[in-house]
Amino acid sequence: MDSKNTNDWLFEITPKNKFFTLNFKEIWHYRDLLMLFVKRDIITVYKQTVLGPLWYLIQPLFTSITFTIIFNNVAGIKTGSIPPFLFNLAGIMVWNYFTSCLNGTSDTFKSNAAIFGKVYFPRIITPLSIVISNLIKFGIQFFIFVVFYIFFYWQGADLSLNGSLLFFPILIAFMGILGLGLGMMISSMVTKYRDLNNLVGFGIQLLMYISAVMYPMDLIKEKLPKLGWVVEYNPLAYVIETSRYMLLNIGSISILGLGYTMTLTIAVFFVGLLVFNRTEKSFIDTV
Repeated sequence: MDSKNTNDWLFEITPKNKFFTLNFKEIWHYRDLLMLFVKRDIITVYKQTVLGPLWYLIQPLFTSITFTIIFNNVAGIKTGSIPPFLFNLAGIMVWNYFTSCLNGTSDTFKSNAAIFGKVYFPRIITPLSIVISNLIKFGIQFFIFVVFYIFFYWQGADLSLNGSLLFFPILIAFMGILGLGLGMMISSMVTKYRDLNNLVGFGIQLLMYISAVMYPMDLIKEKLPKLGWVVEYNPLAYVIETSRYMLLNIGSISILGLGYTMTLTIAVFFVGLLVFNRTEKSFIDTV
């Protein structure tokens, strides 16, 4: 019997010898599995729950109401001609997408150890599915934002759009890439340090307060000029501030700040992918 030539195989699994690799062809080959994971991530959120997909809406709505009461009514933070609720909803909607991507991907190796130990597929598919599934959830929350935008517009609020809104999807894509990169770094470290997930949850809560989610960036510079640099060096603050400018035509766009944010996002993603690739070779021994 003639031995089968390796060139006759449809797909060949070989060791990863490169220090850095991102095989798009291999990811495309497993696209059906990617979509299966996306479906799983969406369904598990509301399966066997009372309110089902409404949970996607309840959290941002109640958070926006809470922020409006505490920061706008009690603390007196002004949002100009923009209704405070809409101002907060815009920031929370974008912030939630980042935190969902970060929280979901930061536990990749630990939560999928049983699957990773039994069958081969590109491990990057798992965190990618989380980013894509969260994009669907973001789309639902964005729809609710549009509903309230129309409602306040018909109530006489001074709302207007600008041409920069066309670049809003690109901004959200960078938000997801940043969450993916940081999540892959943390996921790699969690294989050795199990309690790191607790620190991540606490750190995200603190990070929200220096990311201009519930206030304009100019306000922190005015009220706390000595600490304003903390917000200015936070790339998330520029994304949220720019998002509000695109959606509500309030504030301004910092080209320098966006350039800094995009450069840092790309660097974080590639470092995260590098660490992720190295960890996947031996994580099963430590997880």
